[in-house]
Amino acid sequence: MASFLSRFFKLGSQNMAIDLGTANTLVYVQDRGIVLNEPSVVAIETINGVKRVKAVGDDAKMMMGKTPDSIEAIRPLRDGVIADIEVAEEMIKHFIRKVHGGRSVFRRQEIVICVPSGSTSVERRAIRDAASNAGASEVFLILEPMAAAIGADMPVTEPIGSMVVDIGGGTTEVAVLSLRGLAYTTSVRVGGDKMDEAIVSYVRRHHNLLIGEATAERIKKDYGVATTPLDGIGETIHIKGRDLVNGVPKEITITQANLAEALNEPISAIVEGVRIALENTAPELAADIVDQGIVLTGGGALIKGLDEFLREETGLPVSVAEDPLSCVALGTGRAMEEPMYRGVLMTA
Repeated sequence: MASFLSRFFKLGSQNMAIDLGTANTLVYVQDRGIVLNEPSVVAIETINGVKRVKAVGDDAKMMMGKTPDSIEAIRPLRDGVIADIEVAEEMIKHFIRKVHGGRSVFRRQEIVICVPSGSTSVERRAIRDAASNAGASEVFLILEPMAAAIGADMPVTEPIGSMVVDIGGGTTEVAVLSLRGLAYTTSVRVGGDKMDEAIVSYVRRHHNLLIGEATAERIKKDYGVATTPLDGIGETIHIKGRDLVNGVPKEITITQANLAEALNEPISAIVEGVRIALENTAPELAADIVDQGIVLTGGGALIKGLDEFLREETGLPVSVAEDPLSCVALGTGRAMEEPMYRGVLMTA
């Protein structure tokens, strides 16, 4: 096994690490770093009953919610796991081809993909099959919180307890790590998507206005806050959508305070997950976490004031990783390249 692994790490430099996310997919190529970061969206066109891929990534994301009958924009991953295996396969193939500059892959190449810690063996097999059908000769899996911690430069190989909270599009992974393993992990199926849904339902309930997922996501990214702003109002936000009473398009305004109210439920679910993880942590590791604190990664970590809100709720030091969006991809790539992290890769 060891000789095989050493051979694997010496092989040509086209090995890849893929962070297959619900919202975005990032590809890390050995010795080159992150070379691709695109939304996990595929647009499928049906002509005379024959389906073909029309666009993938950024181009397909533009089409979401704006497609004619013949085109369908699909997000093949839901809650961090593959919901539509054929479309996911096409997406992985497309991204691999794009990284190789449009050429198909001739060389044997290994691919490391990260999976949520709460995923079942069936879900993991789906991810592995999708990658091997896309042309990988070997597929290794790494748990998402582990990858996030490696990417955030946390001391995962040492006997020090550290806690990482990775808030992705579909899931929030809360894990306590020590000695290259997960001492405790919990996966809450709440993430960026649930926050978008919360905004949609809030605007619908309070203003009888129907808005799309893309609009909700844009509002969350630009104005999202975890706690009510100091002046109790914050910035005002203009939202356009369809009025449910008259059925005509119209524009309304809400404040950041309304947004904090809308996001309260998903954020509370994340805090609850953190609390459960802390309750189940061994006392020695808990003692380390008091010093080390909690590190936030993932796109959800970018919501304003989330670190402070967690700090108030847990009483522990909370920090946001340097580049929260690419932590998992960097960690997956590092686990592939550096021998000291070898033990964290799984062969599914």
